[in-house]
Amino acid sequence: MCGITGILQRVPDAQAHERNIDRMRDALSHRGPDDRGSWVDGDAPFVALGHRRLSIVDLSPRGAQPMHSSDGRYVLVFNGEIYNFRRLRETLRAQGHSFNGSSDTEVVLAAFLEWGIAKALSAFEGMFALAVWDRVDRTLYLARDRFGEKPLYYGVNDGVLLFGSELKALAKHEQFASEIDRGALAELMRLSYIPGPSSIFSGYRKLPPGTWLRVGTDLELSEPTPYFDIDTLAATTPEPLSDTEAVDEFERLLSTSIADRMVADVPVGAFLSGGIDSSLIVSLMRAHTDQPVRTFTIGFDEPGLNEAEQARETAATLGTDHHELYVSEADLLAIVPRLPRIYDEPFADPSQIPTTLVSQMAREQVTVALSGDGGDEMMAGYDRYDGIARRWRRHQRTPSPLRTAQAAWLAAQARARPAKSAKYLQQRAMKRAGNDLRCFYRNSMSYWHEPQALVANAPPIATAFLRGTPAEAARDPERWLQATDALCYLPDDIMAKVDRAAMASSLETRAPFLDSELATFAFGLPLEQRYRDGKPKWLSRQLLYRYLPRETVERPKHGFNVPLARWLRGPLREWAETLLAPERLHRDGYFDVELVRWTWRTHLAGSHDWHWRLWCILMFQAWLDDFFDR
Repeated sequence: MCGITGILQRVPDAQAHERNIDRMRDALSHRGPDDRGSWVDGDAPFVALGHRRLSIVDLSPRGAQPMHSSDGRYVLVFNGEIYNFRRLRETLRAQGHSFNGSSDTEVVLAAFLEWGIAKALSAFEGMFALAVWDRVDRTLYLARDRFGEKPLYYGVNDGVLLFGSELKALAKHEQFASEIDRGALAELMRLSYIPGPSSIFSGYRKLPPGTWLRVGTDLELSEPTPYFDIDTLAATTPEPLSDTEAVDEFERLLSTSIADRMVADVPVGAFLSGGIDSSLIVSLMRAHTDQPVRTFTIGFDEPGLNEAEQARETAATLGTDHHELYVSEADLLAIVPRLPRIYDEPFADPSQIPTTLVSQMAREQVTVALSGDGGDEMMAGYDRYDGIARRWRRHQRTPSPLRTAQAAWLAAQARARPAKSAKYLQQRAMKRAGNDLRCFYRNSMSYWHEPQALVANAPPIATAFLRGTPAEAARDPERWLQATDALCYLPDDIMAKVDRAAMASSLETRAPFLDSELATFAFGLPLEQRYRDGKPKWLSRQLLYRYLPRETVERPKHGFNVPLARWLRGPLREWAETLLAPERLHRDGYFDVELVRWTWRTHLAGSHDWHWRLWCILMFQAWLDDFFDR
């Protein structure tokens, strides 16, 4: 796991590169504390590449980057891991390639030489963001892994293309354009994260997962080219398997994925929450090591919010080397001022707080941690897939005039019962979605249902929620909802959260559920093997029964939530009041000041619970201070 950045200019300028590239590179020092390197093409300096290294595989200087291909044609900076690199290396050796070291980076370059960029990307199984400069064709290629585990931003301003793992690296260039994208800001208010391909800055985008981009020295940007597509995967109909066959195949695929992700020349452990996904990961890790698996969890003395006891019981059953840290409310609150710097782009999922703390804890003993992230998206683990699909079918059967009446009744209920306003307004938004499942689902996931009323001059932007047509979405609602989360929520919330939290502590995280062969299997499962007996994640439960007692698997999972509603009325009140001061809101000019202040006043009074809405605003306001101060 590393940090990458670079520059491509229309006009060659070595001096400009030298002024900028090292600053850009070292803004990512937290992503790669072990080594650093930069390269400027001396023959025709259109391009500069920078790299910060976190050494995981091949700790020697032979794994240093930027790295050149054996014939000197390609120069690569690479962030991530290729898990099948050993198998690919043997294939490439048989085709005449030789290798000086044991890193996956060298294998990536040999694959580009042998198969070309597009074909090689399809052969890689891993998490990565990369940039490779072709010195013969004077062309830059950017690429990102299938599920968006590793970030990559890019954009052009005034004849200069900038790219990097985080926006803070791009911002170190003297020609960085810092105009806020109000459409992206509105979506942040809606969802608590910014959905790709947008970023918070109007001139820069996130490269979509599973795509690559070719850029010549003319800097003409085309649409990225996909090499992997979730919707295509979700549309396949493989041969059905019996229940026993399906559990056996799932176990084989997940175990193989875990084995590949345990390859490292540094200590490896796992996050353990006591839930199904992390318990499955740890259960299967034991087959691939002769030492107890090191597991990590944090606890919190807040009734109903603590998951440490579940994790401890699971660890005892599995015989892990378990590490547990109970954190105080003061520990949690102390993280809040650091969040804007850690997350780089405005981000408002409150689970960012415990994720940051458990990453810090794990890094004290290991450099790599496996996690259960992606298990809900791959194995249909969210209750909402079944719940939203059932609501949608009822919605479809309801005549339009009755829907309008229901929406009006819900609006009245929101006024009459202010403590439940958020719930009623969400339901009203769903009633107003018409015959479009895409809007129905988006509205069910929204905190600010009409964010354009909050964010001044915010245009609508394209997101994965509104892709395709309503008819395409409605053909198989459950599968469409699952695919939508894999395209939007997974890369832009879940993986962004884990990547930034872990990288702030120079910890590499790996997600075995995000394996392309496993995903192909999972998306091909019939509904009854994904959801059965009124419970989601049916197949995952059946597999976990092989390793843990049924009563352990079926106990209620609390999750690690933070009491934001109370915090905003108590220990965070002064901090929030400063960020929401009317004079500041007027000066910044992004929000409807009266709407923000009304929301804040009614939350403080206790008549309404707007903590999700307020957290979205507060994380943006705090980010504004931090990013532009730096």
